[in-house]
Amino acid sequence: MSPVILSAAGAALVLDDSGSGLPRVRHFGAALGPFDAPVPVAVMAPAFAAPAPPLLPAQGDGWYGRPGLSGVRDGDHWPVRWSVERLEASAEPGSGGTVTVTAADARAGLSLMSELIMDEGGLVRMRHAVTNTAPSPYRVQGLVCALPVPARAGELLDFTGRWGLEKVPQRREFGYGVWSRENRRGRTGHDGTGLLVAGTGGFGFRSGEVWAVHAGWSGGHVHYAERLPEGVALLAAGELLEPGEVVLAEGETYRTPWVYFGWSGTGLDDVSARVHDHLRSRPLPVRPVTLNNWEATYFDHGLDRLLELADRAAAAGVERFVLDDGWFRHRRHDRAGLGDWYVDEDVWPDGLHPLADRVRKLGMQFGLWFEPEMVNPDSDLAREHPDWILGRPGRTPPPHRNQQVLDLARPEAYAYLLERMDALVGEYALDYIKWDHNRDIAEPVHDGAPGVHAQTLAAYRLLDELRARHPGLEIESCSSGGARIDLGVLARTDRVWTSDSNDALDRQAIQRWTGLLVPPERLGCHVGAPGDHVTGRSLPLAFRAATALFGHMGVEWDLTSASEAELEELATWIALHKRLRPLLHAGRVVRADHPDPSALLHGVVLPERAVYAYVQQVSRLDMAPAPLRLPGLDPAATYEVRVAGPAPERAVLPEWAAAPVRVPGAVLAELGLPAPALRPASVLIVELERV
Repeated sequence: MSPVILSAAGAALVLDDSGSGLPRVRHFGAALGPFDAPVPVAVMAPAFAAPAPPLLPAQGDGWYGRPGLSGVRDGDHWPVRWSVERLEASAEPGSGGTVTVTAADARAGLSLMSELIMDEGGLVRMRHAVTNTAPSPYRVQGLVCALPVPARAGELLDFTGRWGLEKVPQRREFGYGVWSRENRRGRTGHDGTGLLVAGTGGFGFRSGEVWAVHAGWSGGHVHYAERLPEGVALLAAGELLEPGEVVLAEGETYRTPWVYFGWSGTGLDDVSARVHDHLRSRPLPVRPVTLNNWEATYFDHGLDRLLELADRAAAAGVERFVLDDGWFRHRRHDRAGLGDWYVDEDVWPDGLHPLADRVRKLGMQFGLWFEPEMVNPDSDLAREHPDWILGRPGRTPPPHRNQQVLDLARPEAYAYLLERMDALVGEYALDYIKWDHNRDIAEPVHDGAPGVHAQTLAAYRLLDELRARHPGLEIESCSSGGARIDLGVLARTDRVWTSDSNDALDRQAIQRWTGLLVPPERLGCHVGAPGDHVTGRSLPLAFRAATALFGHMGVEWDLTSASEAELEELATWIALHKRLRPLLHAGRVVRADHPDPSALLHGVVLPERAVYAYVQQVSRLDMAPAPLRLPGLDPAATYEVRVAGPAPERAVLPEWAAAPVRVPGAVLAELGLPAPALRPASVLIVELERV
């Protein structure tokens, strides 16, 4: 039989359905051109290596690594051997396509449906659904999606982190055995893997061949890479299930989250672009510059102070004002009130209307902070409904941040949250919700079973229902910073809060690596205060603003304490962001493999325009800075090059920065521009226009 081939944007996936079991994945990587069956399958079947793994690897298929499906049926265990009942494929060369496989094992009492989609950008997503067809319960212990990678993928990259310092990269050799990243925090986690990448040795942003996997799921998850001595390796990911979390009665089905796979022959930027294109298939409105009041006022919700903050924000060019934590009953500190989602009558005797009306009169949108999934023990809700806390009845889970978790899978708790949020969105015509989730989930128990799976699905339902009732509402996923950033929550929200740290020096790296998964228009990037509230580090306004420029820009700073000169400078940067916004939020993100470890060079490119940031993070060792070789441009085009925005203070600028110059794209990519000599914590913005 002919292989099933999906191809798009230079990538291809080849399935061999000639055997009796599930189709085997013969190739995932570069497009191979037209096929003349049956030659390709024969060519890709080595003599001594283990057979290519099928869509769901198992021992019966010759795979002796981690099984794709693990589960148990009490007293009647049958290893699964799938027989395909139907394979449906719809593929157009160069445009991707879909494959759906249904299979069953009558003796094991299970059926399977596997879905695989390659979009026009070459990104592959896959999910499986297993159904119990026997009378006795089947306990699903794990079900993952996996694709093979070739032997030349000898290096691994993944990410870890903590509160205030998310997405820290770590690299290692892709050796034999399993490298597994497992998350049991009940949310994606500050140490969430993001993309697990395998690649050829020394791969970078613009070089090397890479393969990547990401589980689009906001609860427990696993990503792993495995290599067997038989000559087979793969990347896999899925939901991480606790024992007894998913037990299927006869006729019941467990479906995995979507798992995403990307390939690139030219480094990380290309994989990143495939993910960005996928997210951009759901268009967003123009991203308004957003001020959040948290670091300006914390729990001090004096109306006069907030009105002054709104006035100053509007004067600086801010387009959305978000009222953060502290507006609801009993919330004068973080030890009480969570769950009591009524406007505090003592603090706001006229409700939030005086503030919302002023904000809108100033031409800004109005948004509000919630933390729906959490509850303080010191709250009316917890006192009235202690049984709504997610945990074992009679034993309260360990507290954190003075909070417990509300059991959203409990219908009464879900209904309460939906009613309260729906009412508040309606009363204040909210444009925006900052949806927070400020703790890991410990000892979750729902109806006597581990509860993260049900909790995550319920949170997704709540997001979906709220958006259905209020189609224009925008929602931000915040989770004590960047602890819930994944493609599962991003399917339901409009942006993520990248980190609780607005320290621009740390943010350069946090945004760089988070941006592998998330395009700029969905990355919350705010201009923080002169002294950061997490690190205490003081940095120049120009550096803070230039760092926030390359995302969904906002402000996290008490502007009532800013000088007139600072407000004027901030307004200049906000105006620059607005002018560049159509480029920044639609173009392709590029990151140079710059040779100087003290500096970064990155940009955003459209066919007619481009903008780059040259970032001097710390003091450089070389007396002469390395040239700025600008990636992503058309080598056959000529570009007018100019400095955009305020020039860094006390910088030694090269001759080309004095006035616009015209330079061929090939020269800009190969020779580059002479670099300025910048002080630490300085950024030069370079704008290009095709002529």
